Amino acid sequence: MEKKISRRAAVGTGSKVAAGLFTSGLTSQVHGTQGQSRRIRIGQIGTRHPHAAGKLAAIRALDDTFELVGVVEPDEKRRKLLAENDTYRGIRWMSQKDLLDSDVAAIAVETEVAQLVPTAMMCLTAGKHIHLDKPAGESLSACRAMHRLADDKGLTIQMGYMLRYNPAFVLLFDVVKKGWLGRITEITAEMGKKANDSLRRELSQYAGGGMFELACHLIDAMVTILGRPNQVTAHNRRSYPEKDNFLDNQLAVFDYPHTLATVRCNHIDPFGFPRRHFHVVGELGNFEINPLEPPKIRLAFDQPRGNFKKGLQEVEVQARRGRYDAEFEDLANVILGKKKLAWDSQHDLAVHESVLLASGMRV
Repeated sequence: MEKKISRRAAVGTGSKVAAGLFTSGLTSQVHGTQGQSRRIRIGQIGTRHPHAAGKLAAIRALDDTFELVGVVEPDEKRRKLLAENDTYRGIRWMSQKDLLDSDVAAIAVETEVAQLVPTAMMCLTAGKHIHLDKPAGESLSACRAMHRLADDKGLTIQMGYMLRYNPAFVLLFDVVKKGWLGRITEITAEMGKKANDSLRRELSQYAGGGMFELACHLIDAMVTILGRPNQVTAHNRRSYPEKDNFLDNQLAVFDYPHTLATVRCNHIDPFGFPRRHFHVVGELGNFEINPLEPPKIRLAFDQPRGNFKKGLQEVEVQARRGRYDAEFEDLANVILGKKKLAWDSQHDLAVHESVLLASGMRV
């Protein structure tokens, strides 16, 4: 079924004003001979999101930047199980009320997807900046209300779209911004994996299938480059209807004035990880990331651009320390007032609307 959305002004990488420094959320601590260093007090709510452990590991790895106050997990059995995991070993378990009432400046929201936005609303109401994992629920109106509350209170919502901080995508966004690819005519992208029966059951709870839960990362990158699409057409397949209702083979077409973009999500692909890619074609060149992690880049220009030569070439990018470290480093700089977040509420809403439509869901 074809889904249409009317064209608004293109949304690129605009920024919202960073919220002011939360002095009460910062503590002074002496680190050897380094003198006093202010660390941002932060907590985490939830452990059930697929990225929860990775996000907590990133926070703990950035010990000079963040002071982890505690983690909320209401399920006692799960707490005992996680306590044996290195990522969670030695952390302080807290109630949600105690964390929201504390002086933390920020909270990472890592609940199951259905509880992400309701939990985020409580954090924002309590005056906390948030890192919110993806996708932002199944309701566009609820997502819109969440961003409205954050904007009204001058608080930051950093969405957990990890490709934003992938070094290959950082370079891609810079190349596009400089105009080195010329007018973009095509984007093709794929993000899949082979889902076992357990994962299929887990993802079946989402009406939008894998496009909603996984390929949202690609859609965020696409909207960063092209803005909000004119029209979205979703093609969804259930390969094993006798087993479950999981949409496991999906294609979405995004129409722009000068560009056709396609995003695929295939959960029956045994080589899904190494085939993950993002390819941008412009009138002056093209830029291919394949695979996405660890990223490999092949690009081509019609003439020398910056430090790049004319023609096809491979580019190496510096490996990241941790998959999510750069996200929280960026969030820290925003909270400290050193910069503005490069993705504002208008961008995030355009992404979420596009994700829902691409997944064949109602908006």
